[in-house]
Amino acid sequence: MDAKTGANIKTGKFTLGDKEASFPIFDGTIGPSVIDIGKFYAETGMFTYDPGYTSTGSCESKITYIDGDEGLLLYRGYPIEQLAEHGDFLETCYLLLYGELPTAAQKSDFDDRVTLHTMVHEQMSRFYQGFRRDAHPMAVMTGCVGALSAFYHDSTDISDPMQRMIASIRMIAKMPTIAAMAYKYSIGQPFIYPKNDLDYATNFLRMCFAVPCEEYKPNAVLARAMDRIFILHADHEQNASTSTVRLAGSSGANPFACIAAGCACLWGPAHGGANEAALNMLREIGKADRIPEYIRRAKDPNDSFRLMGFGHRVYKHYDPRAKIMQKTCHEVLNEVGSKDDPLLEVALELERVALHDEYFIEKKLYPNIDFYSGITLKAMGFPTTMFTVLFSVARTVGWISQWKEMIEDPHQKIGRPRQLYTGARQRDYVPISRRK
Repeated sequence: MDAKTGANIKTGKFTLGDKEASFPIFDGTIGPSVIDIGKFYAETGMFTYDPGYTSTGSCESKITYIDGDEGLLLYRGYPIEQLAEHGDFLETCYLLLYGELPTAAQKSDFDDRVTLHTMVHEQMSRFYQGFRRDAHPMAVMTGCVGALSAFYHDSTDISDPMQRMIASIRMIAKMPTIAAMAYKYSIGQPFIYPKNDLDYATNFLRMCFAVPCEEYKPNAVLARAMDRIFILHADHEQNASTSTVRLAGSSGANPFACIAAGCACLWGPAHGGANEAALNMLREIGKADRIPEYIRRAKDPNDSFRLMGFGHRVYKHYDPRAKIMQKTCHEVLNEVGSKDDPLLEVALELERVALHDEYFIEKKLYPNIDFYSGITLKAMGFPTTMFTVLFSVARTVGWISQWKEMIEDPHQKIGRPRQLYTGARQRDYVPISRRK
């Protein structure tokens, strides 16, 4: 049934002690049905308990669908493999924002609108100087994104559809510039302004790696790889950072503040920092002949070592993005002359062993996108500290699309999770002179 109209409502009955209650069941287009427990407390006097919200649907969405058992990822119904193979990132942005793939005229218009907003306010260059030179680029990124609301007052009224769209376009356009400036500041090089006759990915790479004293020569293979990485990371349903953006947005916060909240959440090593952790793990292993030792350690429940880049919170099958990322990784390494990169040798042998080991097969610990993306970004010249920054550039369109969908949902309300309280019962204050 349609969750909006309430037509043909199905119900599920629950017996809890001497109480019986019925709750509506809603069917999505695909995927599991949901039980609406919005009135569970009113009907039963109890809360539900779901740490991590692994069995709880927090919203209705039409943007992204994941089937973890089948290894399926759809943006607005389109398989990620098709979008990454045949489209480009800005086409994917249009799809996530508007719900349909653009016509040629719509694509040209959208590209132009994004291009017009690639520069940031000149005063922001001085904002960067307030950070220490050795500040993590992600710390700089989070602070600068939050500061955008201080520079662009004409797109913070979330009740105005036009301002919401302007803010969305601005975020997609300016995030690469902000990210490149964070990188340049961290290595002590001058900022490189956007060059709007270049495509999105090439423009970003130029802002990161060009210097004023030399002519920058775009590399089509690396630009295509960067564009594909952006597509693969553009959205991933209700993950931790997206849920953070939605929760922040539910209070009525401006979109720039919400995206800054998403950046802060993404910085966590269990989320956006996973590719950096996977690369560090490969460095720790060092050589392919040491893999059996680390496989044994990964299986030992008493050993703190964990294989990073394997398994996924949602995917119980091979991560569909990992297959594309593996191909992209080889293309980049071939282009930059790193066919014999020792990290790739370790990665490929580790993948082979894990895919044939009964322990990993039984637990469905398949390689995920982070397993390959770290090697690819390293080969392109990015330090590990920039990996999560690049992730945030890509994920911005997903965050802003999810935020926009939430704001336009008439059923949305401020997020307010409940808890299982296990602290002290009510007690009386004791003056300090009588405390023992």
